[in-house]
Amino acid sequence: MIEARFRLAYGDAFQLDVDLALPASGVTVLFGASGSGKTSLLRCIAGLQSADAGKLIVNGQCWQDSESAVFLPPHQRPIGYVFQQANLFPHLTVADNIQFGCKRLPPPQQPADLAALIELLGIGALLQRRPAHLSGGEQQRVAIARALALNPQLLLLDEPLAALDFKRKQELLPYLQRLQQRLQIPMIYITHSLTEMAQLADHLVVMEHGKVQAVGDLLSILSRVDLPMAQQRDASVVWQVEIAEHDVDDQLTRVRFAGGELWLPLIAASPGTPLRVQIYARDVSVSLERAQSSSILNILPAVIDDIQVAGAGQTLVRLKVASYQLLAHITQKSSRLLQLKAGASVYVQIKGTSVVS
Repeated sequence: MIEARFRLAYGDAFQLDVDLALPASGVTVLFGASGSGKTSLLRCIAGLQSADAGKLIVNGQCWQDSESAVFLPPHQRPIGYVFQQANLFPHLTVADNIQFGCKRLPPPQQPADLAALIELLGIGALLQRRPAHLSGGEQQRVAIARALALNPQLLLLDEPLAALDFKRKQELLPYLQRLQQRLQIPMIYITHSLTEMAQLADHLVVMEHGKVQAVGDLLSILSRVDLPMAQQRDASVVWQVEIAEHDVDDQLTRVRFAGGELWLPLIAASPGTPLRVQIYARDVSVSLERAQSSSILNILPAVIDDIQVAGAGQTLVRLKVASYQLLAHITQKSSRLLQLKAGASVYVQIKGTSVVS
């Protein structure tokens, strides 16, 4: 486990006050608006910021304890840190950038398998280039390789996609997903993007005004109707599914989950491949009877779990579909006309084009 307790005040303007127990595996995403304290928390974990009071234990090792006057400086903490900007050395090649920190590893610490990292991040063809001749996404892949080359016990990523345009973000996300799937190093990842969070997070920490609003596994936190993020336009849930088959003629893929299936736009992956699908609340509709003639292919039975007034004439509905929870944004008028209430059996219609894998 990773135990992190920090209190830090920036005058009267901002205070960080967190007490977290995080799993030392998978990807933990720190999510929240700008100014919520995400980067301050990450800097405390890295030792770049000295908290007024703090304690940090990683896998049983004490890195910081203000009560016992223990404070490992950043260079003594076995971490890798990836910033928003790649911060590569412009006069060094990609290969030299990656190897730079390895020369300063204290014994008996050994560098990671660089060949495996280079293959995993797809940068083999870039090794002799200098940063000026790389795209933004390529630079970030090199920065990640440099951080991982130190064979860290913990990888910290502070909005590594924030400085990239949409195209470069889409290029880099698959590599981050590969890291998530193939490496055993726990990662703490900062973002305010719902898409990044949905595609990468195993564990989620929602922050606001320097405090933790919610903490838990991704699927359960996204479906909580008491959190402001459930009322945002981009509110969504994430389901774990498996590819069942492809309909090449109609450019569709059928995926299955415990208790049902979905038709999605064609996905370039083999049957049996597990993946996540992100379903936006704005693209889910509710009906009392199963539609007999509809352009929507995904019509599933559901039970209403909770209903909340969301403001501006909107209602937030949480439903249970088999073993998964689903959010729907509908108008208050629709909710009233249908007489929706918790416990009612209904049908949900999910637009296939709204599901992002």
